[in-house]
Amino acid sequence: MLGGTGEARELASRVPAVSSLAGRVSSPRLPEGEVRIGGFGGVDGLAQWLRDNEIHAVVDATHPFARRITSNAYEACARVGVPFLILRRPGFTPQDGWHWVDSVAEAARSLPGERVFLTTGRQDLAEFASCPQWFLARMVEPPEPPMPQRIEVLLSRGPFTVDGELALMRSHRIDTLVTKDSGGEMTSAKLEAARQLGVLVVIVRRPPLPPAETVATVDEAVRWLGTAGV
Repeated sequence: MLGGTGEARELASRVPAVSSLAGRVSSPRLPEGEVRIGGFGGVDGLAQWLRDNEIHAVVDATHPFARRITSNAYEACARVGVPFLILRRPGFTPQDGWHWVDSVAEAARSLPGERVFLTTGRQDLAEFASCPQWFLARMVEPPEPPMPQRIEVLLSRGPFTVDGELALMRSHRIDTLVTKDSGGEMTSAKLEAARQLGVLVVIVRRPPLPPAETVATVDEAVRWLGTAGV
């Protein structure tokens, strides 16, 4: 199982699996069972690992924006002949007034407002390096340059509450929220807080998925594994 999400941890607690984490966070929340950390070396490396370990099925339960590993896993499983499933939580329920963009780069190019709450993650911070706005950037791990000149970094890990997000946005006089359509309850509170405060929301659409079978819940993934003989 390709993990790193709450859904992946729940699935690992219900079925026997080898959970693979990318290793981008120094202290990840580990799932139950066997865990490996680090990359595979692209499609070729993953395909060989599947063969060497006699894997019977692969569930991709990575973050909705982990585009590269999902694409690599789909191709590697097709090459080896291993059943492949994508487990993706539903995206956020759209609200009136959201400004949708297709990428973080597009969000940076057309960024409105003066005081921005940025929650797209440290790997995307460089896209905003030339923006003149003031940023409050929340992430799990400390970022590395390049980054905006006017920035305050907040290291924090969800889940977050509506009351907490309201207090945070008020205290920092936020007028614009930039986030990704990651879905889930752990980070949805900021969207409700933004609605209550009239903060503009710029939201990045999810990247397209490969043409693989896809389910939205852990229960569905458990049933799929049963039909796959795992």
